[in-house]
Amino acid sequence: MNITGYSTRIDIFPPTIIDSGKILQKLTVMARKSDMVILSGFAEMDDAGHIFASHAVVKPDGEIGIYRKLYLAPPERDVFTQASNIPIFEACNIKFGIQLCYDAHFPELASHMARNGADIIFIPHASPKGTPEEKYCSWMRHLPARAYDNSLFIVACNQTGNNGAGLDFPGLAVVFDPSGELIAKDISGKEGVVITELKLGLLEKVRSHRMRYFLPNRRDDLFP
Repeated sequence: MNITGYSTRIDIFPPTIIDSGKILQKLTVMARKSDMVILSGFAEMDDAGHIFASHAVVKPDGEIGIYRKLYLAPPERDVFTQASNIPIFEACNIKFGIQLCYDAHFPELASHMARNGADIIFIPHASPKGTPEEKYCSWMRHLPARAYDNSLFIVACNQTGNNGAGLDFPGLAVVFDPSGELIAKDISGKEGVVITELKLGLLEKVRSHRMRYFLPNRRDDLFP
């Protein structure tokens, strides 16, 4: 929710702030001018007045996709509405999923995305409290497992600084390869950009190994 900002206070998100059409129009112009696929988050309000924690996928040709957060953390439930769809996006000849913060704590979601073709899962966070080092240690408990168990890349980042509404965010970013190995990180706590090459060969190396690629051997008769 880097565009509108993140908060668990309902008064932060009046309809005048949540203008999805205007947000997506500006992102489309940016994507076209830069010739880049842009992923960016915002508070989205539907016609019935429900507010979602959403993330847009905007392509240079004007195509737009939306992911709405599925798993809401307990403090979020008085503000946001949980979604039910699990989209897989495609751009630049790769398929990817998006998870938002608390979503990443549910292994079955990553496995579902992997089984539906995802090569990468992008996981933007608005996770407050603690230092960048403490947040990094927390992420190292579960994010490498999401990459390793599902043989895909995990790219995660967190907001930085004070949001002016009572929350402080320890900025950091990490990238894991399909073996669960850390290939890039920034735990400085400062605003910045991490540029990393995600090599197709790393995917092929794991997925061509019959003992390291687990998903094809999943027993659907046990877990439909």
